Amino acid sequence: MQGLYRRVITAIFFVLAMLGGIYGGQYPFVILFAIITALCLWEFLSITLQKDQKRDRIRKVIGLLFGLTPFVMVSMLKLNLLDSPENFVLYTSLLCFPIIFLCFIYELFSASEQPFSNVAFIILGMVYIGTPFALVDFIAFDGEHFFANTVFGLLLLTWINDTAAYLVGSQIGKNKLFPRISPKKTWEGSIGGGIFTLILAVVLSYYFIEQSTVEWIVLGGIVVIFGSIGDLIESMLKRSFKVKDSGTLLPGHGGFLDRFDAFIFLVPFASAYLLWVR
Repeated sequence: MQGLYRRVITAIFFVLAMLGGIYGGQYPFVILFAIITALCLWEFLSITLQKDQKRDRIRKVIGLLFGLTPFVMVSMLKLNLLDSPENFVLYTSLLCFPIIFLCFIYELFSASEQPFSNVAFIILGMVYIGTPFALVDFIAFDGEHFFANTVFGLLLLTWINDTAAYLVGSQIGKNKLFPRISPKKTWEGSIGGGIFTLILAVVLSYYFIEQSTVEWIVLGGIVVIFGSIGDLIESMLKRSFKVKDSGTLLPGHGGFLDRFDAFIFLVPFASAYLLWVR
């Protein structure tokens, strides 16, 4: 019972923080997702990088700076803190490439047993986590428009897909979906999650009118397909490194990467679709 209370209290504070950041305006929105990006990156790097207490923190700081670069640069562009898209490309290149080579230089003197693996995981952190969160800005900002409802709607769809899949699967699930990676997930749970997600997508279209009903249904389909795959991808990551949770920052819920694994994976597809229809 104490564990349940802890989960509920954590969930309440988590939802309130998300609502405050998303609907607090453009700058609170950017700050919120910068923090989420940083925490997910830190957990990813803590899982993947070679464990060396003397040098581990420095290595993770370098990876954190590199992984945050896409989000910081896109946010500056969308908040009109850069004069032009040309400067965006220039400044991004000037930041990214020196940090990449700084990783190589650091590993040269770190005496690590797996220097190239460390560099590869730092780059992967930027691709797997930093870039998708940077694409959230393309969903939220379009010229003078700020689509907070669209981002929040995608988060709601992601969470209902995950929650409904768990509840339906725990009640009637019999056929394993991907037992090699996630033994508890079932086809029945995934189908149930998909149905509830598409129903919620239709409901959202009546309240979040920035997108049409058809567009919300398409976004719901993206959540069902790619969000579910993203959850499996993170399970594969944790299984590869033999960890149960990505972190302990959310008592009763694991880490931030555990909570945003599906969202991270669906964002590139959702942003591509929304940029196309806009």
